[in-house]
Amino acid sequence: MSEELKPLNFLEQIIEEDLANGMPKENLRFRFPPEPNGYLHIGHTKAIGISFGLGQKYNAPVNLRFDDTNPAKEEQEYVDAIKNDIRWLGYRWAKECYSSDYFQQLYDWAVLLIKDGKAYVDSQSSEEMRLQKGTPTQVGTNSPFRTRSVEENLHLFQEMKEGKHEEGTHTLRAKIDMKSPNMLLRDPLMYRILFKSHHRTGDDWCIYPMYDWTHGESDYIEQISHSLCSLEFKPHRELYDWFKDHVFEYSKTDYPNPTKQREFSRLNLSYTVMSKRKMLRLVEENIVSGWDDPRMPTISGLRRRGYTPESIKNFIETVGVSKRENSIDVALLEFKIREDLNKTANRVMGVLDPVKVIIDNYPEGKEEILIAENNPEDENSGTREIPFSREIYIEKEDFREEANKKFFRLKLGKEVRLKNAYFITATSCEKDENGEITVIHCTYDPLTKSGSNTEESNRKVKGTLHWVSVKHAVKAEVRAYDRLFLDETPDAHKDKDYMEFINPNSLEIINAFVEPSLQSAKIGERFQFQRLGYFNVDDDSTSENLVFNKTVGLRDSWAKK
Repeated sequence: MSEELKPLNFLEQIIEEDLANGMPKENLRFRFPPEPNGYLHIGHTKAIGISFGLGQKYNAPVNLRFDDTNPAKEEQEYVDAIKNDIRWLGYRWAKECYSSDYFQQLYDWAVLLIKDGKAYVDSQSSEEMRLQKGTPTQVGTNSPFRTRSVEENLHLFQEMKEGKHEEGTHTLRAKIDMKSPNMLLRDPLMYRILFKSHHRTGDDWCIYPMYDWTHGESDYIEQISHSLCSLEFKPHRELYDWFKDHVFEYSKTDYPNPTKQREFSRLNLSYTVMSKRKMLRLVEENIVSGWDDPRMPTISGLRRRGYTPESIKNFIETVGVSKRENSIDVALLEFKIREDLNKTANRVMGVLDPVKVIIDNYPEGKEEILIAENNPEDENSGTREIPFSREIYIEKEDFREEANKKFFRLKLGKEVRLKNAYFITATSCEKDENGEITVIHCTYDPLTKSGSNTEESNRKVKGTLHWVSVKHAVKAEVRAYDRLFLDETPDAHKDKDYMEFINPNSLEIINAFVEPSLQSAKIGERFQFQRLGYFNVDDDSTSENLVFNKTVGLRDSWAKK
């Protein structure tokens, strides 16, 4: 469907209405505002796609702004990772901004609110404030410090800034309405004392602004036209507007265009968690190897596992923009990467659970080079050479001594095709003392060479097996990943810790054999191991020790749904 024919989502409708009502198109500006306290995950790609997608649709700038107001949890490592992830997804921001850039302006506006009697210094403990705030069904009560004089509030706030008071002794609160049904309007915190070094401002500040005070005013300073955020911030909109309206009166000549906040449903994915705090626990307790572990739903984890930017963006587009919270089946994400890699990944052969096959009537010492198509979905992908010899590896599960008629792979007395090679027939097998099959003996028909277009090579057989020549096989480590959690919604159980649902078998290390063309594979390259699934070369891989991650299997459960 062309861009012109696509129905507008509700956010696009809002923008179109604003333009129709007189907003100049050149005033459109969007932003993506992550907090640098962890790595971005698949849920963030929806917010990224919405803001940057609107920027592309309307040819409007999109800022990348780091909401860096909590130095206790934020690090430069996370800033760098976030920038890298957004670039990898294919987006470019107009300006790189930081809420910390506006600390002085925010402080100055807070002073003006104090002078107008709209903010005060509260000296209650956090527990006293919690009790005094009331409940959703019970109104709050005024702080005993709410009636402090403007002069005393200005003096205390200045001393807080100068570091003359300990953490927890004072806060700055907006003076709004302790009886408001919206508890966020019951004199919300604006500043707290925090003696932590900031990753950008160092020790310049020991008071730090709270999210609700910082976020909207940062939007306003940057003249963001539409502040788009997830649904959990919908109750915050009233406070967002309260702060914005007051600050607008102080600065409308410098920043003439107020912004508006609008909310969309966030992305929840089955069989994982979307909280950075919960992900951090997985990292800290060594459940995973790091934020980029391929089992993690982080963008860096998905990238390392072999996902492509195109597959993730197609996934987000399919999910769409809505106002209602829902959980998306991870099978849809898996469908999208299969769909993409089917078109782009070269076909190769690897054997993960090998058993040796000896082709008894193939001449000893003989070797030949077979020609294989790289990708039948891409006519420009070319071909590659595959060596063939008397001894090969196949998968153990591809052979049975006896089997019913529905088993179309190799069994005694039956014929199968070797991919890109010959037809073989199993004649006997050798076993060890435990009864395990160690060697399968076969014969081959030399007239059935693939591509020879003879009557024999066109003979119909029901089974085709992948294989690797023993003499030419390259050893490789394959990391086969399963879902990290056994439960579809691991963090939705009130009576259980989400860690109880960790899948103990989410990673299997396999010693495999792959065809020699993969010896020169580069980190990040993606392949289809024929009949097995899609794999990519892991960051740990070297020319001496190839390491592949299993991205996803070939079976598609989503299409059936």
